[in-house]
Amino acid sequence: MAFLTGKTALVTGGCGTVGRELVRQIVSQNPREVRVIDSNESEIFFLEQEIEAQITEESREGVTALCHVGDIRDSDRLDMLFEGVDVVYHLAALKHVILCEKSPFDATQTNIIGVKNVIQAALNNNVERVIFTSSDKGVNPTNVLGTSKLMGERLITAANSLKINKRTVFSSTRFGNVLGSRGSVATVFERQIEAGGPVTLTDSEMTRFVMTLQQACRLVLQASELARGGEVFVTKMPVMRIEDLAKVMIYRLAPGHGHAPGDIELTTIGSKAGEKFYEELMTDEETRRTWELPDMFSVLPAFRSVYQEIEYDYPEVLRRQVTEPYNSATGSVMSFPEIEELLELCGILEPAESEDADIRPFVRRAA
Repeated sequence: MAFLTGKTALVTGGCGTVGRELVRQIVSQNPREVRVIDSNESEIFFLEQEIEAQITEESREGVTALCHVGDIRDSDRLDMLFEGVDVVYHLAALKHVILCEKSPFDATQTNIIGVKNVIQAALNNNVERVIFTSSDKGVNPTNVLGTSKLMGERLITAANSLKINKRTVFSSTRFGNVLGSRGSVATVFERQIEAGGPVTLTDSEMTRFVMTLQQACRLVLQASELARGGEVFVTKMPVMRIEDLAKVMIYRLAPGHGHAPGDIELTTIGSKAGEKFYEELMTDEETRRTWELPDMFSVLPAFRSVYQEIEYDYPEVLRRQVTEPYNSATGSVMSFPEIEELLELCGILEPAESEDADIRPFVRRAA
């Protein structure tokens, strides 16, 4: 039986790319009720229609869907909506680096005070579990966004010391780039290719962790089942060189937009302020308290003595000591066929018409 069967789940920020897919997967687990809160009035209206259509299509008539307009800055609103909820997935956040730099107080209100409001509402209503979705930008942060996400993680972990006699378990998940999500580098490349180029790279050696939208949401749901309290779950992901992604997309997408792949210029524009050449998902300090599980790592709390005694009795532990920080500079990068396969899985590319199609000659010319 699925973890959420018969339970009431609530998703904040459910109208985003990840939120929508997460809601879809939650409905498929036959919860008693799914609630969604988002500040985007139009999108919450359409999302409710999508959920109702899914319930009908999958014959899940026992599932109730309730979508609400609301803001996580409004603590009273959250307190009302959390009544009777078993599991909360907290996705709502400000997520653009430059916009958070321009509006740091707004980033604080949403990404830090908003997390505080979620914690308080969960405790007030004795919610069973709260899962906070964090980001690679919270690891050794260089900007307001990353710092606010790191503080969100710290608040969620520390909340386990506040529950006293409540049942609530607070944990976080941390993952990298979701290919195909709004604003991801793949969507930027696609628009540039459609326009005939140039396709812009910040640096030819830049690497990132990547995963599909479906994979990201499955792992968030898996983390909610595994959570014991205070952990940060770090998902395992393949590593991709951004230049290789651009070359594969040019090769496969340019002809469909009336362009020859060789005519699409690939230009290097230099890294942006505060941008890292590789992606970090775990610091050196965190490795000393990290356990490896089959699909993810579990970073245990640094101050375990502050919380009530928590037993981290995961079903399967591969090792209880990790020796290297988890970052994209140390992992082996995906091959061109592997990138093609992943992009097809994401729906960014249509399956190749011929299995004999070989990208290697084009890549050698592009190089």
